[in-house]
Amino acid sequence: MPSRQKKIIFSVAGVLSFGCVLVVAAAMGSQFWVQGTMLCTTGAQLVNATGQELDKFVGRVNYGLFHGQTVKQCGLGGRPFRFSFFPNLVDVIPASLHVTVIFFCGVLILFSSVATGFFMYNAFGSPYETLHGPLGLYLWNFVCCLCSCLVMILFASEVKLHRLSDHIANFNEGTFMYKTHTEQFDHSFWLIFLTFLVHGLNILLIRVAGIQFPFQEAKESDVNTGASDLMY
Repeated sequence: MPSRQKKIIFSVAGVLSFGCVLVVAAAMGSQFWVQGTMLCTTGAQLVNATGQELDKFVGRVNYGLFHGQTVKQCGLGGRPFRFSFFPNLVDVIPASLHVTVIFFCGVLILFSSVATGFFMYNAFGSPYETLHGPLGLYLWNFVCCLCSCLVMILFASEVKLHRLSDHIANFNEGTFMYKTHTEQFDHSFWLIFLTFLVHGLNILLIRVAGIQFPFQEAKESDVNTGASDLMY
C-alpha cells in the first residue's frame, strides 16, 4: 500500500485533474473565448466619422467554440444577432481547423478523466510499475499538457491568421462592410491555459511523491535500530 505521503499527494493531484475536466467542459460550452469590437467601415467612410462620432459605428462581438453574439452598429443603433458555428457559419470559417480545436478539447477532457482515475488508483490501490504506476501518470499528464497547448495554438491561429472575427462580423451582410476594431481572448480561452499549468503542477507532484523526506528515513532507521537492539 502507498505511504500516507503518496496518498495525500496523489489525492490532491486527482482532485486537480477532475477540476480540469469540469473547467474544460464549462469552457467548451461558453461563448467567452474571444471578445472585441467591430467597425462598420462602410458607414464610417460615408460620413467621414472621426473621434467620438466613430463610436456610433463600432459594435461588439463575443463568441466561443459553438455560438456567440454580436451587436452591429452602423449609425442607426445597435442590431443584436445571435449565431451558431454549426450550421450557420460552417461555410465561411475554416471548418476543419475549428473542428480540430473542438476535437482536442474533447481529448483533453478524456485524458484529464483518465489521469483522475489513475491518481486515485495510485493513492488508494496497489498500482503496478507500468502504465498503472508513475509512468502512466507522467504519460497522461503530458498528453493533457500537449492537448491544451494545441487547443490554444490552433484557436489563436484561427482567430488571428484566418481572421475569424471578420468572417463572423460580415456574415449575411450584403450592404455594410465590417472590420475588426479591437480583439482579445476572453476568460474561457485562458481557462485552457490554466489546465496546462495544473497538469504541469501534477507532473511536479508525481516527482515529489517519489521523494523520501529525511524525517521518514529517520523513523525507518529508528525502527530498524530498535529491532536490532532487541536481538542482543
